[in-house]
Amino acid sequence: MNETRESVAAAIRGALLTGEPKAKVFAARDVARRWRLGRLDWRFDTAMPERPAAPDRPELLPPNRMPKRGKAGSERGRIALWHALAHIEFVAIDLALDMAGRFGEAMGREFVSDFLSVAADEAMHFALLDRKLRRLGSHYGALPAHGGLWQAAHDTQHEVRARLAVVPMVLEARGLDVTPATRDRVRAQGDEDGARILQRILDDEIRHVRFGTKHFVASCDEAGEIPEKCWKILVERHFRGTLKPPFNDSARSAAGLSREFYAAIAS
Repeated sequence: MNETRESVAAAIRGALLTGEPKAKVFAARDVARRWRLGRLDWRFDTAMPERPAAPDRPELLPPNRMPKRGKAGSERGRIALWHALAHIEFVAIDLALDMAGRFGEAMGREFVSDFLSVAADEAMHFALLDRKLRRLGSHYGALPAHGGLWQAAHDTQHEVRARLAVVPMVLEARGLDVTPATRDRVRAQGDEDGARILQRILDDEIRHVRFGTKHFVASCDEAGEIPEKCWKILVERHFRGTLKPPFNDSARSAAGLSREFYAAIAS
């Protein structure tokens, strides 16, 4: 009698409930690899957790209580920058896993494949950033971190188009806008290794935004709705911040996110 293979939902849930950072990196990459190799069954037999597991550190604070990073280019400032970036990528692992596990059954195999590959990328990004911190004599968890990054997932847990509109098409797209300037500033400080890490993240994030836009547009088309109009309604309803220029129009365009989506509601 053949043993039933683990379901893709159970494997994703297991990774989400892994809190220790290195173990979560391994778990996310392992789920993506097993799915790619056909070693997980297409079954959604378990629900995703309300919140993913997280380590005891960093201490999570609301944005208005976050300490200032310190002078740009100083040792303290550099560590604070890389720590903040590491935290964003750590939470991004869970955002991608939850996307695949929560909405994959309805959205299909390509959707699951796309977002598990995103989770594996985010895990690799986090590992690079944590290694960078350790070379600077620090580590992930040494400083407080932004406590609101999971909020967007919580607020959109019941509607896949809302999740796609806010997470890849707003939050990750914002990374396309700000990462080039950060990369150039790091390079100007003589940190070519850091600049290469940021370029790798930027290149991957273009693909991640493209995945989100592709599935959002396909869902709207299937429902007979205009994607740009639907996106604006969902962002105004579910995104708590504001869309602020300047925008990296070329990177956004490469990700399939044309100005018709965001120009009209930018502040």
